[in-house]
Amino acid sequence: MSDMKTPGVYIAERNPLAGAVVEVATAVPAFIGYTARAEDGGKSLFGVPWRIGSMAEFERFFGGAPPARFSLTEAADGAFRVGAQRYTVAQTGPRFRLYHGMRHYFTNGGGACWVVSVGDYTHAPSEEALVRGISALQGERESSLLVVPDAVSLALEACIGLQQQMLRQGSDARQRQRFAILDVPNGDQELDSPRDPVNDFCRRLGQTGLINGAAYFPYLDTTVVDPHEVDWRHIEHASLTGTVAAMVRADAQASKDVKRLLDAAELGDQTARPAGAAELHEALIAGSPAYGALMAEICRQMNRLGPCAAMAGVYAWVDHERGVWKAPANVRVAGVVKPAVPVSQEQQEGLNLSPQGQSINAIRSFVGEGVLVWGARTLDGNSLDGRYVNVRRTLMMVEESCRLACKALVFEPHVAHTWVAIQSMLGDFLTILWKRGGLAGAVPEQAFSVQCGLGETMTAEDVQQGILRVTVQVAVSRPAEFIEITFQQPMQVS
Repeated sequence: MSDMKTPGVYIAERNPLAGAVVEVATAVPAFIGYTARAEDGGKSLFGVPWRIGSMAEFERFFGGAPPARFSLTEAADGAFRVGAQRYTVAQTGPRFRLYHGMRHYFTNGGGACWVVSVGDYTHAPSEEALVRGISALQGERESSLLVVPDAVSLALEACIGLQQQMLRQGSDARQRQRFAILDVPNGDQELDSPRDPVNDFCRRLGQTGLINGAAYFPYLDTTVVDPHEVDWRHIEHASLTGTVAAMVRADAQASKDVKRLLDAAELGDQTARPAGAAELHEALIAGSPAYGALMAEICRQMNRLGPCAAMAGVYAWVDHERGVWKAPANVRVAGVVKPAVPVSQEQQEGLNLSPQGQSINAIRSFVGEGVLVWGARTLDGNSLDGRYVNVRRTLMMVEESCRLACKALVFEPHVAHTWVAIQSMLGDFLTILWKRGGLAGAVPEQAFSVQCGLGETMTAEDVQQGILRVTVQVAVSRPAEFIEITFQQPMQVS
């Protein structure tokens, strides 16, 4: 007003965002695991949360695929068969899952995310290191999902212990709430096997923090690893020069040139000569069906992944296309050939609510529709308020958004003007959320309410103690999990 000395028209601009609630990001996962390296311009990134937006960025800062070596041994009950002979094909050494999980995440629509590398491929996966990776996220508030693909590479007890730590993140008031996406350990085993992986998982997991996470079953047979990425260098040297060489020589369809090449080649030294390695691989593929079948089996095993990383991508895609209030279900999982274990409708009845009270979401294959996410529940199947993934995540988003907005009013005068400002600010935010379909109700009054005031949410003693209490009630839209259509034939009237 002091600047208005000459008669005329003056323009005053006001920040339209002042006193507004800004919706926090809901689909920015934090991935924790092992990588080839972790550096930025010579600066180590081990144990440091680092934001990336693409697979190219991941490889730039964290390197490429982990080494994978497989052994081939004769076994009467082996699953891999060449003629009448059976073999067991198994990976030797620890398996690192983060790199291929990141590929699957971006294939399924994932975007910006955070990565915490807890070590390189010379370190065997450990619960302690991965828990330290979770702790490293305490100062980072953007990520809202927690994903640890390497968890199922641990021993079962260590895996469950780590997953329990992940579920506790959703209740940590010192940092942003995060929703955990879990794999069921041994998710490539049949449900009717003597050691049912789902019942074993539910029995060991306990009841703490179940509302803060969701688990998915089974593992997925994916197309993340291209067959051209697999060659004889993925075979352990002893198996390569012994069992594999003998298998190829005994292959009735192997050409004389291939056998001659095997006799002349020093297979163990070919790793130092990539050109020779490629030539040998191509010759073996062309001349020996048994060798080609072995490469296909190794590729299949490398492509069998837990679903947690892909589901993080599905969450991100659904949030972007529809909103966090849409259940991440009845959505096709990209880059998947089939689930590792088929789940029938009858079997899923036991997954929706286990005897221990937990719910497990199934990923199923449907004729003509592909592989679909066919479950939308949190682990807490007994909770009416937090049973569904979208309900819990919507509430987490609303709570965090309102909390950050109200920080601007800390130390403001504890008077009616401040109370009204809070009601107006939160009410405007929830009205917009209702208009977008995030809240249930025909009118805003049915969808939410915001109360704040002396004699309403606070007493005079609260005011004296500096406590400002706000009560927010929201009706979050729930998914139509069961649809019943009733058909009836009326009596003929003419």
